[in-house]
Amino acid sequence: MYTVVIQFPILKKTGDEAMSDAINGLIVALQRNGQILSDSGDTLGSILENIWDIPSYFFLLMAFSVLCLILERIWPWRQHQKLLRRQFPQDLVWLVFNGHFAGILVAHVATFLFAWATPYIDTVRSLNILSTLPIWLQFICFFLLKDFLEWIIHILLHRIPWLWEFHKLHHSIEHLDWVGNFRFHWMEIVIYQGLTYFPLVALGIDSTVILSIAVVATLIGLLNHSNINFSWGFLRYVLNSPRMHVWHHGLDRIENRPWGVNFAISLSIWDWIFGTAYWPSLKESPTQQPSHLGFRGMKRFPQSFLGRFFYPITRCLKQGRS
Repeated sequence: MYTVVIQFPILKKTGDEAMSDAINGLIVALQRNGQILSDSGDTLGSILENIWDIPSYFFLLMAFSVLCLILERIWPWRQHQKLLRRQFPQDLVWLVFNGHFAGILVAHVATFLFAWATPYIDTVRSLNILSTLPIWLQFICFFLLKDFLEWIIHILLHRIPWLWEFHKLHHSIEHLDWVGNFRFHWMEIVIYQGLTYFPLVALGIDSTVILSIAVVATLIGLLNHSNINFSWGFLRYVLNSPRMHVWHHGLDRIENRPWGVNFAISLSIWDWIFGTAYWPSLKESPTQQPSHLGFRGMKRFPQSFLGRFFYPITRCLKQGRS
């Protein structure tokens, strides 16, 4: 089912030739998959379905995962952290489920849920508000828009009680690494993708751009959760990083920050602009990371895959009855 786009023989070439071939291969893959998206019809459901169903996206997801795994083995930040840590196998299940199957399922659900909005979407799309922009400009504009919307949604996941019940799963991580990026509840896909891709489709964004944004966001998300010590240097005020994101997962709340800190997904600029950023100095935190990760009351949180899968739903039902 899955087609390997970037062939391993390029590793035998010189560095420049290999890099050129890899980039060209990625561009061809994005163009080919963008055509698949266009041919299927640019409805919200069809775009979401094809993003997760096309062969190259899942291949790139696996390739990025291997890259982060290698970086963790070569330059581990937390030297004591084991590769096969506790619950690592379960996180692999979340990786496959959320990285592929849940996305396809959510796409079908989105098609049904947003069917009522199709006439309105078509009306907005017919205005060609932004669809005539060059592809590169569409990417910049919509990457900024999507990331800002996701930053807002992330804050809401922490501040709205019933949404927090779903988000708890992601914060049950006690040892942050690349695979932990995919330990989240499938309902978050519904919330994030439903609310962010909706305006992108309505404004007429090119399908190749949507796929490109998904690929870039996936890579940054994996890096942010990896056990590697880097911060992008002076670009830390623009891009999220492992050094910044680790504080978001800290068990102890920062003073006067009851809802948490560092809500950035890909771009840290929103946290710096709106005052939700936290990056202590070396004097304040010599290790540059919290002593423990998680959330208060985590001992009562289910440990099994199925228990965590159904936990938020049962919790919301119980709270609704009380």
